[in-house]
Amino acid sequence: MYYVNREQIAVRLNSITEIASALDSLAANWQGTVLEGLAQERALHLAIETVTDVGSFLIDGFILRDASSYEDIIDITGEAGAFPLEMQATLTELVKLRKPLVQDYYVWPRTELHPLTKTLTALLPAFKQSIDDYLEREL
Repeated sequence: MYYVNREQIAVRLNSITEIASALDSLAANWQGTVLEGLAQERALHLAIETVTDVGSFLIDGFILRDASSYEDIIDITGEAGAFPLEMQATLTELVKLRKPLVQDYYVWPRTELHPLTKTLTALLPAFKQSIDDYLEREL
C-alpha cells in the first residue's frame, strides 16, 4: 500500500487557479512594465514550484525512481502516466526556467512577455485535472 500525501498535493494543486488567472491577466494586458515583469517572474516561478512539488509527492508516494533534476521529475511522472504525453515537453520547458528565474534573475528580460505565460493559462488547469484523474485511477 502506498502513502500518497493527497492533502499536500491538493494544497499545491489548489494554487493553480490563481497562478493561471494571474498569467492570463498578464498576457491579456501586457504593457512591458517592470511591475508586470516582476509579477510574471513570480507567477512562472510559482508554476514551476507547484508542478515540481506535486511531482515530488507522486514520486515519493508511489515509490518511483529518484529524480536527479527538475526535468527528471517531469520525465518520471510523465512515464508513470500522471499527465498526457503531449504535456511533457511544455512542462519540461517550464521547469527549465527555474535556474534563470532563481539564479540569473538579474539578466531576466523583464519587459518581455514570455511565450509560456500564454500557454500556461490552459496547460496548468489541464495538469491539475490530469493529476486528480491519475490519483483517482491509481488509488
